[in-house]
Amino acid sequence: MKKLGRFLGLLLIVVALAATMGALVPRPLWRSAAATPAAARHILVLKNPIHTDIAIPVDDAVRQRFRFLVDAGIPADSPEVRYIVFGWGGRAFYLETPTWSELKAVPVMKALTIDASVMHVDVAGDIAESRPDVAGFDIGEEHFTALLDFIDASFQQGPKGPILVPDAAYSRFDGFYEAKGHFNALVGCNIWTAAALRTAGLRTGWWNPLPVSLGLSMRLYN
Repeated sequence: MKKLGRFLGLLLIVVALAATMGALVPRPLWRSAAATPAAARHILVLKNPIHTDIAIPVDDAVRQRFRFLVDAGIPADSPEVRYIVFGWGGRAFYLETPTWSELKAVPVMKALTIDASVMHVDVAGDIAESRPDVAGFDIGEEHFTALLDFIDASFQQGPKGPILVPDAAYSRFDGFYEAKGHFNALVGCNIWTAAALRTAGLRTGWWNPLPVSLGLSMRLYN
């Protein structure tokens, strides 16, 4: 047992060092002035202790592009909606853990090993950027389109478009869709967020498994 404890302690230290180095080494390593056009859109990154989402400001074109949300009952076309919020994550953990009090062993084990993935989509009104769990970034129009393409491409497609997960939601304003890719502890939700942000022309750390490391790299390099 002592050997196992020492091994687990050493493993945690190695993971912590890797996450720290992953945040401090930028990706891409450098960015030329030509890669930073005049800002046209303001996106938000929302976080909790283990997960990040991207909030996309809505206009008529964005609402039309994600019209399938309205068809599924998510009120993305409501005039009160200012953002559509997208996140990618492990299917079991996402669907079975709406709150921390409902944490179960099986979803946690799947998250630590390998799991199918889903996209979670929610809507929001005005979001106060002064909150510590919110960070805003300006991107150009071309990068905004690239970000929408990245998000769109993360949905699995069926004969009628993105595949809704039936009877799966936290409220009447959100929903889940089958997603591309597999989730595990090394390639998790925050890795997806970081890849999306790089598509939008921003810089992240090289490997950001946790919101705290992703947030640190975003503050350092953008």
